[in-house]
Amino acid sequence: MKINPIIHSSDLTINRPKPLVEDIPVLEYSKQIDPKYAVEALLEGNHVLIADQFSSGTLVLEALKKKLSTKSTNDSFQGQRNYREEYRNASQLLLIEISDHKLHVRKAPQIGWLKILYPEIPDFFLPFTDVQGLNSSWQWYEKGIRIPGLKQTLHPFYGTYFPTRFEHIELFVSYLKKYSGKKEKAFDVGIGSGILSKLLHQYGFQEVHASDINPNALIGMFESQKDSELQTKLYFGDLFAGSQVKSDLVVFNPPWVPLPKEVSGIDLAIYYDTELFPRFFEEAHKHLNPEGNLVLLFSNLAGLMNPNFVHPIEQELKRHKRFILVEKKTKKAAAASLKTKRKASWRDQEFVECWVLKSSK
Repeated sequence: MKINPIIHSSDLTINRPKPLVEDIPVLEYSKQIDPKYAVEALLEGNHVLIADQFSSGTLVLEALKKKLSTKSTNDSFQGQRNYREEYRNASQLLLIEISDHKLHVRKAPQIGWLKILYPEIPDFFLPFTDVQGLNSSWQWYEKGIRIPGLKQTLHPFYGTYFPTRFEHIELFVSYLKKYSGKKEKAFDVGIGSGILSKLLHQYGFQEVHASDINPNALIGMFESQKDSELQTKLYFGDLFAGSQVKSDLVVFNPPWVPLPKEVSGIDLAIYYDTELFPRFFEEAHKHLNPEGNLVLLFSNLAGLMNPNFVHPIEQELKRHKRFILVEKKTKKAAAASLKTKRKASWRDQEFVECWVLKSSK
């Protein structure tokens, strides 16, 4: 059965932090109270409501982290996992009130997402940590991000992944500049914040099709192209989302790190399960025109983290013979932020990769 592109963003259900609209007992907290009492209440399973000003929420979360780190003496993987889970469970009980789509505390930031994501609910409660995430996302959305090689400013929609380092984008731009194949159709698997699709339009592809399993990615793309003549045809679903499109170019910027457990939400842009690449290559072979190119943007990061890592693209080329390598370009990754916890020894060895394949048959 042929799957048609999504025509309206109203066809999709947006992912958003779950609003609390029912009456629940809460303990009110303000800065006149020692934050340790709020922490004790959270750890006992009580809801705590920030009652005076926005920064009070930050004080309570800092006190919660201090309490849990003092209590935890186990630096093992399981110990750290338990710490994170306990913090997550307790912090979700720290609430802030929204009234008429505004935070009902003093000195609070203005967050446009509250009206955009909750048009039907003017008054509700949210966990303070969710509000922090909404606030950060709104700042990125409002001011926009300049992407190397992209002529327009990117305004990432809430809940969509966008890169903070751009070497892999630069490799893709270099590829597009020298691309000499047909430009009738291209398919961007996993559109995310829309960077690759926008670049495909910019470099002259007549039709750009794109998919994503995250509805927010598609809603964000609808928003960004509503006044544009260049319209990406969007499909909601995994990989090629059941479409029958055959393309001159298929591009995929997959997650770079395997994870031996299930993930969901935005983590799907970071970690992949063991079946992702076998499924992708099987489907890509069916969706690529005979002389078309398959481009994957990847990294050696997982190999640096695990010496036993099996590179999924190398494995595909050796095992199945569906594709042959046209070229592989690499670029040294920029130094990580000082806030990251990646080992310093990895920084000098990390490279991003641009793999160009074509069908062997």
